[in-house]
Amino acid sequence: MKKSNFVALILCTIGTVFFALGMCMTLVEEWEMLRQGVICGVIGMVVLLAALVIWRRMEGKQPVRLNIKTVKTILLAIIGALFLGIGMCLSMVLDQMISGIVIGLVGIVALLMLIPLTKGLKD
Repeated sequence: MKKSNFVALILCTIGTVFFALGMCMTLVEEWEMLRQGVICGVIGMVVLLAALVIWRRMEGKQPVRLNIKTVKTILLAIIGALFLGIGMCLSMVLDQMISGIVIGLVGIVALLMLIPLTKGLKD
C-alpha cells in the first residue's frame, strides 16, 4: 500500500467516525447532545475535506476544479444520500415502511447514477 493511500485511509476513517458520531449525537433525542453533535459532525467534515486535499497533494494531482459537471455530481450525491437516509428513518424510526422503502430506493437509484456520470459508459 502506498503511503498516500494509507494516510488517506487513516484520515478518512477518523473523519467518518467523527461525522457519524456527530450525526448520532444530533439525531438521537434521548442523548440531548444537539450542540455537541453538530460540532462533532463539522469536525468530521473538515477532516474529510482535509484528507481529500492531502491525498491529492501526496499523489501529485491538481486540485479539484469546480465546473458545472462537478457541482451537479456533488448535488446528485448529496440528494441521493439524503433520500436514502430519509427512507431509512421512515422505515426504522417512524414505522412508515412502504413510503420509507420507496424514498430509500429513489436515493439508491440516484447514488447508482453517479457511476455512469463520473466514469462514463463504455462498450
